Amino acid sequence: MYLCASIVSISSLQHPAAGYRKIFETVEELEEPIPATVLGLIPSWLKGSVLRMGPGLFKVGGEPLNHLFDGQAMIHKFDLQNGGVTYHRRFIRTDAYVRAVTENRVVITEFGTAAYPDPCRNIFSRFFTYFRGIEVTDNCMVNIYPVGEDFYAVTETNFITKVDPDSLETLEKVDLCKYLSVNGVTAHPHTDPDGTVYNIGNCFGKNMSLAYNIVKIPPAQEGEGEPLEKSQVVVQLPSSERLKPSYVHSFGMTENHFVFVEQPVKINLLKFLSAWSFRGATYMDCFESNQSMGTWFHLASKDPAGYMSSHKFRTSAFNIFHHINAYEDDSFIVVDLCTWKGFDFVYNYLYLANLKQEWEEVKKAALRAPQPEVRRYVLPLDIHKEEPGKNLVSLSYTTATAVLHTDGTVWLEPEVLFSGPRLAFEFPQINYSRCSGKKYSFAYGLGLNHFIPDRIVKLDVQSRESRAWREDGCYPSEPLFVPTPGARDEDDGVLLSIVVKPGAERPAFLLLLDAVELTELARAEVDAVIPVTLHGVYRPATSDPDREDP
Repeated sequence: MYLCASIVSISSLQHPAAGYRKIFETVEELEEPIPATVLGLIPSWLKGSVLRMGPGLFKVGGEPLNHLFDGQAMIHKFDLQNGGVTYHRRFIRTDAYVRAVTENRVVITEFGTAAYPDPCRNIFSRFFTYFRGIEVTDNCMVNIYPVGEDFYAVTETNFITKVDPDSLETLEKVDLCKYLSVNGVTAHPHTDPDGTVYNIGNCFGKNMSLAYNIVKIPPAQEGEGEPLEKSQVVVQLPSSERLKPSYVHSFGMTENHFVFVEQPVKINLLKFLSAWSFRGATYMDCFESNQSMGTWFHLASKDPAGYMSSHKFRTSAFNIFHHINAYEDDSFIVVDLCTWKGFDFVYNYLYLANLKQEWEEVKKAALRAPQPEVRRYVLPLDIHKEEPGKNLVSLSYTTATAVLHTDGTVWLEPEVLFSGPRLAFEFPQINYSRCSGKKYSFAYGLGLNHFIPDRIVKLDVQSRESRAWREDGCYPSEPLFVPTPGARDEDDGVLLSIVVKPGAERPAFLLLLDAVELTELARAEVDAVIPVTLHGVYRPATSDPDREDP
């Protein structure tokens, strides 16, 4: 079903049967790819693979895992070749997965589920296990992205896992601490056209204070060894609190600048170290909210790299997980974000016990959570010759403001681009190869209705108009944009999304939408339920060397 609708009408979809519970249930991996039944017509130029990551194992030893981000990593692949489609999936053989399955218990602490020592060991050995602390998880269920010619499944710790994108075989566990001064990096890097990969993670800076390092992985060069071996820190940004870095899930990058949004959701380092040393605690136990700091924006120049310490941008508190895009226009940086109002941590509402409740209870829980909004902030670069109290933003197409205060800080007020009652525009995608770091018109996202994914939304960030695809009883995933070869228009392409339809004869399918109108082109249905997936990539077929990888 295609809807070109106002926010009010597309917010009204209800789920009384609670079919969404199926996307949070354990599935088996497949020994071999299975064929899909194709309905409609797949464009002849679309030859490649959709690779996606998500949780696939939600119980260990008969005990449920607690949080959405605790399930053991599973990689999914829809392969499109010559009008035909196959589907394959496998668990990633991380240490967390292998040891959990072997010992039939959670051995390595996950985001919201604590590991406890082997019950067969005596009290003294258990005590010393706690005292030594708990291992950092390598459960790489968040995203997958290329570095050079290789593909890595990732979470947000220092461990990433190399995988074979053809067979889905697990190849190698990699510790980024061997190459970079970071405690972990985000699952959302940025990539330059030449293949250079940038990312951000927290680290120990001067005087043992926490800071944030932006790192660079150079593109692969023939005969030059692995790109990871040549990784380097390009610039360091300070933390607003010495021992409490903010949670970082993504960052922004324009042609000449890095944009880091420091949110009020903090990791209490002392709590992290002490709690894990003596008792069963989780990552979630170590988060806290700073109710007074608001939100800070940091800028750094890209080449030459340097922290712009004189530019101090502040605004009211919000949670931020996903940047949509950022670009330079005249002497301003425009930053578009998926935000959640306030300092209350959104992840508190993503425990599986909450998400698997009856629909009316899901709605009640969402009413207590922060309200989502797509916001545009404008950061002026020329601030030192201006008078305090004046709005520095002169761009005609936005109502966002930036006011210089007498203490040298610049107070930002956003323009809201998209908002609806308990309706989030999240997991955003753009025409990345064409528009990343540049002025753009369209963003695509997953519509979360009281945290339940039930629509795909296209947002025109110029006109502020939106339209949506949805179908009763269907639960889509993040839409991936693939441009039509030789396209002139920004939105000339297709969207690819894995959709689950519990109770159907074939309960899951790969959906292909025309990215202009959000009309359905085709669907490739499979006889398998597919659990929730978070992020992924489209990988063009290697036999199509002239096509750009978006």
